Amino acid sequence: MEAYDSESASKVALWQQSYMDSGIHSGINTNVPSLNGKGDAEDWKQGGYTVTTTTYTSNQVPEMEEQLASTRGQRVRAAMFPETLESGVRILSTQADPGQETNVQKLSESSQMLKAAIVQLINYQDDAELATRAIPELTKLLNDEDQVIVSKATMIVNQLVKKDASCRALEQSPQMVAAVVRTMQNTNDMETARHAAGILHNFSHHRDGMLAIFKSGGIPALVRMLSSPVESILFYAITTLHNLLLHQEGAKMAVRLADGLQRMVPLLKKSNVKFLAITTDCLQLLAYGNQESKLIILANGGPAALVHIMRTYNYEKLLWTTSRVLKVLSVCPSNKPAIVEAGGMQALGIHLNSTSPRLVQNCLWTLRNLSDAATKEEGLEHLLTAMVQLLGSDDVNVLTCATGILSNLTCNNSRNKMVVCQARGIFALVHMMLRAGEKEDIMEPTVCALRHLTSRHPEAEIAQNDVCVNYGIPTVVGLLSQPFHWPLIKATVGLVRNLALLPANHGALRDSNAIPRLVHLLVKAHQDTQRQTPGGGQYMDGVRMDEIVEGCTGALHILARDQTNRVLITELNTIQLFVQLLYFPVENIQREAAGVLCELAQDREAAEEMDQEQATAPLTEMLHSSNEGIATYAAAVLFRLSEDKPQDYRKRLSMELTNTLFHNDQDAWNAVDRLMAAEGYQPESSINYNAYGVQDHDMGPDYALA
Repeated sequence: MEAYDSESASKVALWQQSYMDSGIHSGINTNVPSLNGKGDAEDWKQGGYTVTTTTYTSNQVPEMEEQLASTRGQRVRAAMFPETLESGVRILSTQADPGQETNVQKLSESSQMLKAAIVQLINYQDDAELATRAIPELTKLLNDEDQVIVSKATMIVNQLVKKDASCRALEQSPQMVAAVVRTMQNTNDMETARHAAGILHNFSHHRDGMLAIFKSGGIPALVRMLSSPVESILFYAITTLHNLLLHQEGAKMAVRLADGLQRMVPLLKKSNVKFLAITTDCLQLLAYGNQESKLIILANGGPAALVHIMRTYNYEKLLWTTSRVLKVLSVCPSNKPAIVEAGGMQALGIHLNSTSPRLVQNCLWTLRNLSDAATKEEGLEHLLTAMVQLLGSDDVNVLTCATGILSNLTCNNSRNKMVVCQARGIFALVHMMLRAGEKEDIMEPTVCALRHLTSRHPEAEIAQNDVCVNYGIPTVVGLLSQPFHWPLIKATVGLVRNLALLPANHGALRDSNAIPRLVHLLVKAHQDTQRQTPGGGQYMDGVRMDEIVEGCTGALHILARDQTNRVLITELNTIQLFVQLLYFPVENIQREAAGVLCELAQDREAAEEMDQEQATAPLTEMLHSSNEGIATYAAAVLFRLSEDKPQDYRKRLSMELTNTLFHNDQDAWNAVDRLMAAEGYQPESSINYNAYGVQDHDMGPDYALA
């Protein structure tokens, strides 16, 4: 048994020695085992690991434990309140890695944060109490007659307001705020004025401070500071006013009454972009929804200065704030031509390729608002091409603006029409029409643009054909019926009439049921006019119904040049209606009605029906009309109707014509031919997107369709 114990003790000692040599005994320097399952030192070296071996004797372990136990309180104290330790004291760490936090240190982080917050709160309270105690004395010093004392007191207050706690305490005193305002108003010392302006600037960062400035008459004083030659005073004044305009109720009216606009507009000549950005934003806040402010900006040369900024600078925030002012001014009938005259269309067009979506959006809305006043403007080729390119966008707002701009800029401007056509504008607009669906805000200006592009310029016939070859006619004809609103229907009627000017389009229009739809619209519109005054004064969605009557009759007049179309029009029982329209008290409608009858009368059956409807009486009276077109068409129809009449009737008619217009039949038909050749005329009108009582709206476009 003894021998056994001796042998066992020897093995245990050998095992313990091996265990101690492995470095695992302490448990604090073990490393991650090898991922390849190999345990020799060479493999650990190849894997990038280092084996650290620490050996403790049986006497060292109790000594280390005793030392750690004796410094436990110190370690907690060092983690929680390190500032209370004596300098030079070394605290034994429980971590072998010097950069590793102990558990006590990790747990103390929240308490350190709490302690810091308590210290800050104590300091904040001290600052507030100090300022509160100093208010009476500082107010007295600010009101002193000695300007040196006032200057020193202003400097002290300016230092105090730079701390949040003391600033909030000072702004709670109406006497203090009033004293600062008086000092800024009355001093001739620029340094004192600078300190006073700085004080009010700091006050304006808090709601209570803004209210105190407003109540103590600070706004008129700040407005006067806008004439200061000192840049820092100017900056303090404009930024303080900006804060008040943004957040203080009643500040806008107070600035207007203090002639703030008259002082701000000249500041647009400054060159500091950040200063200009704040100034333009102030102008936008004051002009928004206030017509008088817009006129003051105009009277002080605002439009030209704003356009100059758009041309000169590239600081995005300044361009954005300036475009906002121009957008608000662009709904003003007086400012609109002034902006265009100053080159606003070209200046805004420069930024359509900007990387700032908000800037591009504002420029587009402003261009759309201005476009009806720029129909005669030159040098817009780049802008027109850009608008055609934008028709490929998926953004509804971009499409709404682009189509509206194209609609207005192609109105009565042959040069612009050709530019758009050459930029493949017809193709883009037809496909835009196909994509728009029931979005009338996009569809109406699209149709208006196509109506302009298909008449009265050298490439009009090409445009008329392009609409057809791009499969646009079925979509166009589909717009001739409700639920679409009358402005869109009116534009569509004009486009159909222009498309009918090209004989090659007659078949496509007929196959798309254009004639029945035009007749249906004509009957409905005529009935609506009969329910009102004789002048046909009824409005539907802002459109006069007699305009629809005129448009439909004119379109049918052009379509009736085709033999097949004439038969279809006659079969729809329209002759009686056209005879009634000869009595309509609008000359253009009388002219178009006589023109349709002139075409239909080429067919013997239609001529007989006209005779049965007693068309001879009104037509004979029309021979004496001062309108040459009416008289010419009336004469031509009467010649047709007299072909199967007795010789006496034809002789009387010939004498009547000789005494009025013509000496023989050929004269009458030559005049008709001249009229028919001139039928390409189609009145065009731009759309004023601000003409429906729309108020400025910063979050969206400043326009609306009727």
